[in-house]
Amino acid sequence: MAAVTPRRLKVVEKSHWQNHHPETGYTKHARLVGKDIVHTWVEAEHDIVMDYMDVGLLKNILSESGLLDKDFHIIFDLNHVIDISYRYKKGIADLLFNWEPYLGCICFFGASRSMKFILRSFAAVAPERFCIVEAETYKEALQKILSYKTASLCPEKPEPQGNPEVSDVRQQFISAIAKMSWLNILDAPVTIPPSDSIYFHFFQSLESLRKDLWAKEIEREKEIAQLRQECDNRITQMTIKMNAQAEVNKKASQQLKQEIEELRTRVATQDMELTRISTAIAEKTAKLRRLLDQISVLDIDPSLKNSMTNSCLSLIETETIGKRLDVEMTESDSVFLSKLQKKHPNLNQREMRIALLVKLNYDTRDIADSLSISTRGMESIRYRMHKKLGLGKHQSIKTYLSEVAVSM
Repeated sequence: MAAVTPRRLKVVEKSHWQNHHPETGYTKHARLVGKDIVHTWVEAEHDIVMDYMDVGLLKNILSESGLLDKDFHIIFDLNHVIDISYRYKKGIADLLFNWEPYLGCICFFGASRSMKFILRSFAAVAPERFCIVEAETYKEALQKILSYKTASLCPEKPEPQGNPEVSDVRQQFISAIAKMSWLNILDAPVTIPPSDSIYFHFFQSLESLRKDLWAKEIEREKEIAQLRQECDNRITQMTIKMNAQAEVNKKASQQLKQEIEELRTRVATQDMELTRISTAIAEKTAKLRRLLDQISVLDIDPSLKNSMTNSCLSLIETETIGKRLDVEMTESDSVFLSKLQKKHPNLNQREMRIALLVKLNYDTRDIADSLSISTRGMESIRYRMHKKLGLGKHQSIKTYLSEVAVSM
């Protein structure tokens, strides 16, 4: 549980100022002490490794407390914490370098022995403008932050015990490691002491490690650049193929539209021709009926009169059938004729007309009458068409033409 603060400082706690970490088995809590001190701690049943920094929780507290654009300070309670992940280290580095100038004093307390080195590494990479201190208890941590706020100076750190030169070398060593580990700074050479120093080989090994890591980083960046280039090349190739296919589709669409327009033109032309033929047939039929009326009043031999009447009636019937056969052609019939002509260019215009009438189920006699030929002559034409269409002996012209129509 959080430590009790002095009564003169107001403490604000809210139920949603917490964040549960189910994978690592702890809950991060926070509260506001006074007007500008954020106190955080973990609730866990065992020692834990902190997996990531709760930046969202911190921003939420600062926002609800009106501290987003004001100076604030942080107390970290490290009880139950034995280590932090690399992801958490990156979060702390981001806090140091991206939250300024509002972040003031940071105080850690309750750190285990395993966390001491991490805290020293953290202090080694922190910019000098930040006040980073350690404490043993919450009360001591709060007093150090209050002292910082009062004097605007970072509380003095205890003097290093032992040889100051040794402490300085130790600090340089920790700082070099922290820069490589926390900040991924691999291009800055490690300062190596003179060759007669007892620490020479340690720093030389550290510099060798830095060079190896830097070389690996360069290789990794080259691999990433190569993969990116290969990806860009593949995208370019796919784009070219897609554009080419789009162009093919565009041309095919334009060709289809052109064919449709040509068919519409042909249909319109044939409609005009059918209208002309229908008008001519109507005129012929009218003349034949007037002739029939005139014959009916003639005073001639009954047998001759009957023969003339039958001839007129036969001509009227022939013209009527021809008119019906011409008018019934539709746009789909025009498409059928176009396809048949492409498939069998050796068919003449009369044979094309006969093929259409056969497809429309007209019998041989009606077709022969519409063409003004005998039934036997029509049979001869169908025999020749059977050969031109390349049909077998037992294949039917009508069946074949129906299959052509269905395949459109």
